[in-house]
Amino acid sequence: MELDRRSVLRGGMIAGGAALLGGTGTAAAQAAPALIRSRPGLTHGVQAGEVTAHEAVVWARADRPARMRVEVSRTADFRHFRTYAGPYVTPETDLTGKTFLRGLPAGEELHYRVRLDDSEPVTGRLRTAPRTRSDVSFVWSGDLAGQGWGINPELGGYRIFRAMEAVDPDFFLCSGDYVYSDGPLAETVKLPDGRTWRNIVTQEKTKVAETLAEYRGQFRYNLQDTALRAFNAKVPMLYQWDDHEVLNNWYPGEILDLAQYTEKRVDVLAARARRAMFEYTPTAVKATKGGRVYRKVSYGPLLDVFMLDMRTYKDANGADTSATQRDGLLGAEQTAWLKRELRASKATWKIIANDLPLGLVVPDGTALEAAAQGDNGAPLGRERELADLLSYAKKHRVRNMVWLTADVHYTAAHYYDPSKAAFQDFDPFWEFVSGPLNAGAFGPNKLDGTFGPQLKFQQAPPHANTSPAEGFQFFGQVQIDGESGVLTVNLRDIDGKVLHSTPLTPAR
Repeated sequence: MELDRRSVLRGGMIAGGAALLGGTGTAAAQAAPALIRSRPGLTHGVQAGEVTAHEAVVWARADRPARMRVEVSRTADFRHFRTYAGPYVTPETDLTGKTFLRGLPAGEELHYRVRLDDSEPVTGRLRTAPRTRSDVSFVWSGDLAGQGWGINPELGGYRIFRAMEAVDPDFFLCSGDYVYSDGPLAETVKLPDGRTWRNIVTQEKTKVAETLAEYRGQFRYNLQDTALRAFNAKVPMLYQWDDHEVLNNWYPGEILDLAQYTEKRVDVLAARARRAMFEYTPTAVKATKGGRVYRKVSYGPLLDVFMLDMRTYKDANGADTSATQRDGLLGAEQTAWLKRELRASKATWKIIANDLPLGLVVPDGTALEAAAQGDNGAPLGRERELADLLSYAKKHRVRNMVWLTADVHYTAAHYYDPSKAAFQDFDPFWEFVSGPLNAGAFGPNKLDGTFGPQLKFQQAPPHANTSPAEGFQFFGQVQIDGESGVLTVNLRDIDGKVLHSTPLTPAR
């Protein structure tokens, strides 16, 4: 223990006051002490998140208690760098840690490396948001290791991440279901064409997650994948949760009637899942401090991203036909926040990240999971909350809202046209759907005409729960031209091929 303590002290002194440019912290200063016989190591790569013009979060996990620090440079050779002191990672957070970077230069590609005490570093890259009108691009999707389809090394593992990395996005908007805590895996699955799908399986993936350790294990499982870890090191994440981080179609207060669960109280399961999620994702919220999931992330003058939380404040799934209901997805506090932030936003484009689609009917047995009921009529139930929000945006001239979602396991483009809607007090807008990343493909779902969605494109599998081996895995890409402000949405397949493209000119 004395050797570990001294290692920590040495690590804290090395290059501690170096500036990002022209500082005294150089690569030569990092020679490891000769007496160190065993160094701590990083177990699951590195990742940045919540990147803005001047701030970011860097995440990593150690193999033993150690001091984390991050060195940031404008060049890949780290000739000059700035050091940020991170936490001492312990079993309290399953040896995960986050270092908060502040005072970064805007609009630049930066290189970072993570050290544990004086171990060999692991490197990553991020781009800070611009302060002026500049090109911006990002990708989005959701659903990883769902419906029994996990990491299959014979097919390249989670190979869609290679296609997403190839388009060189500024960040990845994860639309939820980043883990399937309710989805145990079998080592082999027989495919319809006679082939065998082979999963890597860990202890935590042999049953549904219930304990904190089992929820943590869901994240560790996915981070075994080589393509995902390589993607994480180059592309920062904005993380949003949905249902499978806890269990399918959950809502607060639910009591389970499922034999595979010994803990029947969903609120207990959700608290454990929430902690694991904050521990294993590069969010700005500390795992041990609570904090809300919904937030706004600004990425320069052309883009604000509004990350919604459609789980924490959700009501019970049912017929969803109340004519007096006020909320049910966002809740009063989140809705008030969203209205206020949308009205105050000066960004050209307002991306709304909604983990449940607006106009698609998403069943939960005989109940309903999202907002749409399929009746094509006046807003009822949860639709009333959306109608109120859309009317508010029209009244206060909130322009250029684009909604992005995943959840339903196929890809589509929907144009919401008030002239074709049962409820018409809103401005036209688009919603784009894309996923899954590596899960069973389904769909298409039925569109509800309450808000007038018009189907402009969709691609769905030929049968339910097609495996990733059949290719029906999708992600979306958003590109904003810095000069014209035109936003283009590309819907891409597992290999990155563009299936559909929609250019949108900003309204003034």
